Order: sequence, then C-alpha cells, then structure tokens
Amino acid sequence: KNNLSNIRIDNIVVRKCKTGTSLQEPSKFYAKMLAYLIPYPIAGYDLKQIDEVIVITDSLPKRAQRDAWNKAIKTYLANKLPTGVKYKLMHHQSRSHYGLQIADYCNWAIFKKWEFGNTFHYNNIKPGIKSEFDIFRNGVRKYYDDEKPL
Repeated sequence: KNNLSNIRIDNIVVRKCKTGTSLQEPSKFYAKMLAYLIPYPIAGYDLKQIDEVIVITDSLPKRAQRDAWNKAIKTYLANKLPTGVKYKLMHHQSRSHYGLQIADYCNWAIFKKWEFGNTFHYNNIKPGIKSEFDIFRNGVRKYYDDEKPL
C-alpha cells in the first residue's frame, strides 16, 4: 500500500457468462482478452525510447492456454512496437515471483469488489489503479449461468 506510486495497475473485468459462443473456447477467449489488456500498461510511453519490453506471466499448466497467451502477446507486440524494439516473454510460477504475487493480489481485490461488493482490499490498491474496464459492460445477454466456469 505504501509503494503504490511505484506500480501501475491495469485491469479488464470480464464477465465470462456474457462471452459470446464464438469466444468461449479458452484459447480464443484468453488471446482476445489479452489483446484488449496489453495496450493499457504501455500507454503513454514513448516506445521509441525503449530498448526492450519484458512481459512476465504466470506459468500456465494447459498448453493450449499457454500457446494462446504467447501468440496473443507476441502478435500484439510485433505489430505495435516500433522497429528495433525487442521484446521478451517470460513465464514464472506466481508463488516464486513477487511481481506476480502483487498482480494476483490486485486482481483478487478487484474481483472481490466486482463479484461480492467487498471494497476493503480494493480501496487499499485503488491509488495504483490506472485503468479498470468492464469489457462487456453494455452486454445484456448471458450465454450461461454465472456459476458455470469458462
């Protein structure tokens, strides 16, 4: 909480039950959501002044999800970064990487706010939140009950 000025929290809120059937395949779903999220953390930076972009994600157990994430991230970076800017994609187990533990906590706090209306932890991180976007906010159709996981 005391170091929020040193981090940037960008989040998209995805109500999976509002996800259209064409996106319900996990590899398509995660790739598409990542494509929406990735621009936020790099917004406002002069990318021509950056030598290398390093993206660190949690290790994903399912190969299809991992491959979809990798493809989405690499495709976005290859298309959006200026020529000559290198990028590196790294996967670590969140339990062994403090940055991923911070990200997990922030996502959990945002989840608690949206899912249960519990804002205690959310209010602790709120000063560090730079973007929070409900991607299906205008959608009214639910493709399945909220309880069914995607």
